[in-house]
Amino acid sequence: MPAPEGPLFDRALRRRRRRARRAHRPDADYLRAETERRLLDRLADTSRRFTDILIIGDPANRVRDAVAGRYTDARITVLDELQVTLSGDLRAPPFAANSFDAVLSLLDLHAIDDLPGALAQSRTMLRPDGLFLAAFPGGETLGELRYALMQAELERRGGATARIVPLVDIRDAGALLQRAGFALPVADTDRLDLTYAHLLDLIADLRAIGETNPLMRSSRSPLDRTIFLRTAEIYAETFADPRGRIRATFDLLFMTGWKPDPSQPRPLAPGSARSRLADALDPTKPPGDQKPR
Repeated sequence: MPAPEGPLFDRALRRRRRRARRAHRPDADYLRAETERRLLDRLADTSRRFTDILIIGDPANRVRDAVAGRYTDARITVLDELQVTLSGDLRAPPFAANSFDAVLSLLDLHAIDDLPGALAQSRTMLRPDGLFLAAFPGGETLGELRYALMQAELERRGGATARIVPLVDIRDAGALLQRAGFALPVADTDRLDLTYAHLLDLIADLRAIGETNPLMRSSRSPLDRTIFLRTAEIYAETFADPRGRIRATFDLLFMTGWKPDPSQPRPLAPGSARSRLADALDPTKPPGDQKPR
């Protein structure tokens, strides 16, 4: 398959939709609020005291307020996607290297063309032993909607158009962190299984957080009423629960990494262990009977 020409994601379209979401439904953002809560839970798992923190993508300032309450002496910088940066893109924010000891990113990395570059830029902004923590949709998010849309278009048009953004799989997330130069990389997911009375309600929630399809090229063919109605039928036929409500999967992908520093723990060299796992698991030997090799 030939590589696409130009950017995959329409960042300007995404900004316009998020502006509209703020204006018309500023409080209809359950998914964002739940993502923020779970990211803050992970931040609370570290005992480090951060003094310079960058938060990317916090339009309601809820994360900023929570972080300020935990790190009372920290300087906190918030870079919202709707703000105009010097470069006009969150992939290259106007901050020097080693500016922060923590970078938090919310609901942004799934809609960036050069994800490895964005991760590397975040690592550059961090000081040695600084924390990078990101949360965004990944995995099988909206897999039900993807399937129903594809089946409806295949029936009506004989071909399907990509309308759901391609998402990062957890198996690739750790490798991306390593590629960007992070130490101690960890990737994990939390699955949210939501239900809706109708497909229109799901679409309304996606619009409320500015996450209706930002794909540039492949989504330009209009989704007419006939295809939408057939999509709703297939969705209800295939993914309804016993109450008749449709299911929607949201996989929240979390990426955690640290900028390398000599003080960080390192794995033991092969052969340097003083005891064997096989000895520890040997049921014929009482506890404490294993001798170092």
